[in-house]
Amino acid sequence: MKRSILSSLAASALSFSIFVGVAEAAENIVNKPHDLSVSNMFLNADIVVKIVMIGLLLASIGTWTVLIAKTIELGRARKRVRDAIEHLAEARGLAEARLALGTSDPLASALLAEATRELRLSSEVGAIAGVKERVASSFAEIERAEALSIRRGTGLLASVGSTGPFVGLFGTVWGIMNSFIGISKAQTTNLAVVAPGIAEALLATAVGLFAAIPAVLIYNHLARSTGSYLELVSNLSGELSRIVSRDLDRGAHSASAIRAAE
Repeated sequence: MKRSILSSLAASALSFSIFVGVAEAAENIVNKPHDLSVSNMFLNADIVVKIVMIGLLLASIGTWTVLIAKTIELGRARKRVRDAIEHLAEARGLAEARLALGTSDPLASALLAEATRELRLSSEVGAIAGVKERVASSFAEIERAEALSIRRGTGLLASVGSTGPFVGLFGTVWGIMNSFIGISKAQTTNLAVVAPGIAEALLATAVGLFAAIPAVLIYNHLARSTGSYLELVSNLSGELSRIVSRDLDRGAHSASAIRAAE
């Protein structure tokens, strides 16, 4: 009888010890701090969320690349146009304008070549006003082509700025769906268990904003810089239009004067 009682007590003690050990282990698992660093959250995220974040990071790299490339391009183009305007300031006719410009600025050379071509084609036309109108029309086409060329690449900024937050939100929604699925499987609503998955999902939205906000700011900056450059192009076109007008008023659209300009 005593042995039976002792055996029961021993079994009860062993069961209690096992229960206490399991409870402590479970408590340690729940209370174990999670590494919620950005790199760790990215590594632990779902594959779809990872793809979304990688795509947004590549878009952000593209945004900064466009900024650097366009800043260099606009700076060089602005300098060439300003130099061309200074060279044309004292030119009295197309012949002097060609000598002053040389081949330093492709845009100014294109405008000058178009003016010379129109004067050659209109050498037998007596209506000066019509010649000026056709030259102005040719200059406007060149200006439009230059505007399209200088704005090339900024469409990426508009796309990233407008869609980046929504792409990040898609990653967040997908990640939270997976978190809720994990909660249902674990059958627990303990914040320490569900928080890491939700934090990983929210990281996608943060990356989307990280890509979109600079894209919008850079797009606006480049739009202002492009507008300033196109104003210089318009000034260059106006300077050449005045030179053409002087040649026409002097009757310099004769064959000999046109050959001198060429």
